Amino acid sequence: MKAPVDDRLAALRGSAKRRPYNARSLAALENNPRCTLRALLDASGSDKAAIAEHAGYPSPFGQSAFAFARGNTFEAMVKDNGCAELLRVLRETLKLTLPEVAYRDLNDVGGDGRNETRRDHTAEVLLQAAQGTGDGTLFDHPMLYLEVGGQEAFLEPDLVAFRIDGRFYIVEIKSFPIIDGQADPAQVRSATTQACAYVIALRALLEEAGIGPEAVSDTIVLVAPKDFTNRPTAAFVDARKQVSALTRQLARIERISDLVDLLPEGLTFDLDIDKDNKRPRRPAEELAEALEQVPATYRPDCLNHCEMAFYCRARARAEASLDVLGPAVREQLGGIDTVTMALGLARGQLTPTADQSDMAAALRHAARLRAELTGEVGGAA
Repeated sequence: MKAPVDDRLAALRGSAKRRPYNARSLAALENNPRCTLRALLDASGSDKAAIAEHAGYPSPFGQSAFAFARGNTFEAMVKDNGCAELLRVLRETLKLTLPEVAYRDLNDVGGDGRNETRRDHTAEVLLQAAQGTGDGTLFDHPMLYLEVGGQEAFLEPDLVAFRIDGRFYIVEIKSFPIIDGQADPAQVRSATTQACAYVIALRALLEEAGIGPEAVSDTIVLVAPKDFTNRPTAAFVDARKQVSALTRQLARIERISDLVDLLPEGLTFDLDIDKDNKRPRRPAEELAEALEQVPATYRPDCLNHCEMAFYCRARARAEASLDVLGPAVREQLGGIDTVTMALGLARGQLTPTADQSDMAAALRHAARLRAELTGEVGGAA
């Protein structure tokens, strides 16, 4: 008889302390929903950075100290004097009418900064505001909460704005620039997807009081430096599709037992850290064998949000997987699983199946054109 799901997830993690979900790890579920390895590592609370490093693929994942300091400085400036700069941006840039503003700091509760205390206080304050029995327009660093796969996830948005057309809005303050009205798409997507977790958590909070999801907008307010200055500007970002996608992935985590049931008995990612809690004692080759027993789906943008990205990229390359070329190529070459297969079909060295015939003809045509352009001899027939 198989052990309960929680016990099997604990066995995957081994002796290491459980790492809780956060907004970044929840956002990664939407960024790469097909990756079983990522889903299991997060569900078990495993330390992905430590596992990747011991497997021989350390990742420089995370903000640099300079970027972190710059982000904190910019956020502090935006929130200074009761969010004076933020209010200017909301009124001038986004043309919002905010005649009366009440600022509430939810960073701690009478000096008590524990997550559970802040969560309860946040729930009380935001529910009162939603029901019209409390004050507040701007709520600084509320502590939201989600239960994900039976585990607690405490989520802390930069800001929640209320009473913009009677709805809550999530405000994300980022230090990457908006230049001529445009920002780096990858950074915008990352910020927006994290904000989606806050939208879902706030809706769950209000739902307990019978308040519908329409009370929380799925349009994100992104605040960032304008051009090459430190002066903030803002933009609305439509996150409806990402909210829906992340909601589906959270439901998938609730069904994590379906993934766990497919695993070999006794599988673990335990690093067997020594008594000084410093060095792994498990042989790296043994860890690699364990990781290889779980399907992994690599995409190039994994490098932006997953500590396991370099490991999965090397694995995909070793398998000649089309995943290394990105989802657009993978989708275009439907029914073709590997680079080796694609090249074999392009060169006429493999006989295509009925489903592959049209794509094989297109690949052979592309190979002939390339051969003509490069002057190569012996192009595809």
